[in-house]
Amino acid sequence: MRAPPAPGAGFMSTPPQGKLPLPRLAELKREGRKIVMVTAYDAPGARFAEDAGVDVILVGDTAAMVVLGHEGTTVPVTMDEMLFLTRTVARAANRPIVIGDMPFGSYQVSDEAAVENAIRFVKEAGADAIKLEGAGPSLSRVRAIVQAGIPVMGHVGLTPQSATMLGGFKTQGKTAVAAVQLVEDALALEEAGCFAVVLEAVPTPVGAEITERLSVPTIGIGAGPHCDGQVLVYHDLLGLTEGHLPRFVKRYANLSREIRDALESYAEEVRSGTFPEEQHTYEMPAEELEAFERSMRSPSRSKASDHATKTSSTAAKAQAPAPRSEPPLRKTSSP
Repeated sequence: MRAPPAPGAGFMSTPPQGKLPLPRLAELKREGRKIVMVTAYDAPGARFAEDAGVDVILVGDTAAMVVLGHEGTTVPVTMDEMLFLTRTVARAANRPIVIGDMPFGSYQVSDEAAVENAIRFVKEAGADAIKLEGAGPSLSRVRAIVQAGIPVMGHVGLTPQSATMLGGFKTQGKTAVAAVQLVEDALALEEAGCFAVVLEAVPTPVGAEITERLSVPTIGIGAGPHCDGQVLVYHDLLGLTEGHLPRFVKRYANLSREIRDALESYAEEVRSGTFPEEQHTYEMPAEELEAFERSMRSPSRSKASDHATKTSSTAAKAQAPAPRSEPPLRKTSSP
């Protein structure tokens, strides 16, 4: 645990010595120490996560909903948008491992397209690794990306990019057959080369079984307490998201109310004239103020001001469009 900032030092990040090595996550699993992961989408969020000692930052495609304003789906977010967000996070995060979430359409087409887009996350956005959803067809994508030298985090259970096919945002693995399939999918992702696997919205016993069987860490989001780590969406845990939230979300703050109250107070003070107060304004030396006022009252200044006004008026008239003339009446024959 990092020492708290010295009194008066403020809340600026103190960069730690070096990036958390990726193999350290597997060591934490073997040591029985929990891994902390959170999403972030901008530099302030990355710095806050850094200061809190978070191990992994996921720049999630949930940005579609919590940042970009899309309702109930992650599908619309684009590669360019994800690269931009990942770049801002990677620029601000020093110790945490930064993972870029590959958006819908960036890896489904082919292994080649998947590798090309994964390389963009690393080369253009500064990500340390990427995450993609599903098993099945995604297994060859994982192998190809890993063979290209890029670490991959897998994701099974509720996979939001394919929520429509799953019947919506619902718990997965509630039947014995479905649960067995989730275990097999997670094992297949490990065999394909994933360094960790996210388990989303699965029953606790299923999350525990997968965690027990995998040698790589599991990161749970609605998968019970037995996973090797946990992840929550930044906006959800801070209370920035309003309305219905998934069962697995715990709010650690209610920032939406605080932000709204602050904005309402600001608007009221601006309209009433109570902001800005003297403490928010700047002064000038008395002798300079006196010289400034004399300069503004001098006859030459008044003449110059009058001349400027006349010049501006003349220029405005010159630039005004000429009135349109009516077209001449055409002579027509009598009926």
